[in-house]
Amino acid sequence: MSVSQERQAPPDPARQEAFAAEMVDVLNKAALALLTSVGHQCGLFDTLAGLPPSTSADLAEAADLDERYVREWLGGMVVGGLVEYDPAGDTYALPAEHAASLTTAAGPENVAAMMPYVALMGEVEQQVVRCFRRGGGVPYSAYPRFQALRAEDTARIYDVALVDVIVPLVPGLPERLRSGIDVLDVGTGQGHAPLVLARAFPASRFLGLDQSEAAIGVARAEAACARVHNLNHTVADATQITGEYDLITAFDVIHDLARPAETLTAIARALRPAGTFLMGDIAASSRLEQNIGHPLGPALYGFSVFYCMTTSLSTGGAGLGTVWGRETALRMLREAGFGTIDVKSVEGDPVNVYYVATKGTRP
Repeated sequence: MSVSQERQAPPDPARQEAFAAEMVDVLNKAALALLTSVGHQCGLFDTLAGLPPSTSADLAEAADLDERYVREWLGGMVVGGLVEYDPAGDTYALPAEHAASLTTAAGPENVAAMMPYVALMGEVEQQVVRCFRRGGGVPYSAYPRFQALRAEDTARIYDVALVDVIVPLVPGLPERLRSGIDVLDVGTGQGHAPLVLARAFPASRFLGLDQSEAAIGVARAEAACARVHNLNHTVADATQITGEYDLITAFDVIHDLARPAETLTAIARALRPAGTFLMGDIAASSRLEQNIGHPLGPALYGFSVFYCMTTSLSTGGAGLGTVWGRETALRMLREAGFGTIDVKSVEGDPVNVYYVATKGTRP
């Protein structure tokens, strides 16, 4: 049978029905993701978790929200299987097993906190559609909420894991930080990562670098409120790093940049001879076939199309997106001058891997 004849073959009824059901499930889950985002932003999961089985009026009063909206939201949560409903008493309850993935108390396990990214993608959908037709990209300015969402997201992880889990991935680094070294955080955003480190290691000196004046403004304000005196910030291009550092970090940022290769070269140049580059980035492959079955595969490609790739392309940049996986990252690190590169993962984190890189030739 020729390829054209094979393509014209009638669909298998069972496979067609199964796929149709799957697509209906996608539609339902998309709506549920937006409802979950609203619940997270309005504090409904946290409030519900702290109440006994309650009516919509009870929940609305406790959360200081409009009852009609709360009642309709609860309906979606019930049919979506997130909230339990007792029709006899017209009450709603959040099971403890569900609260473990939906409340602030869950920390890094709070999946509800990721759902606002779905809404963020929807806000720029029409601009992305235009890019499909005309090329180019959606500018960073089209995402006014991104820095705040990213800051909340990273805080959930770094407050718990940065000092005790991620930093020790580099042999001897906790001791060096306690003794006092110079640290630069590239693409710092609103600066939560260096703030956590500056608090934990007061003998070291930290600098956060980002091209966004608004983000650096927030970072400076938070550092001032925290009364840390070993943390400064600068608005600068990551390809034009000045000074020398013992440690340079970049968390979930290199693949977004317009000029990632130039940035990595600048980082290597700014490291002192015994310095270390600690890079957190996507736990995925540069090869599509290796990402089939990834627990967050569709989300990674979705985030790339709607943010990572398109913001880079908007400036005429590389637009790496998911092309930036382990294979590409290792190649670009080597090309930038890093000879020793170790790739490490954190248990329970399917999103990120950590590259520990030093200059020179691997022994």
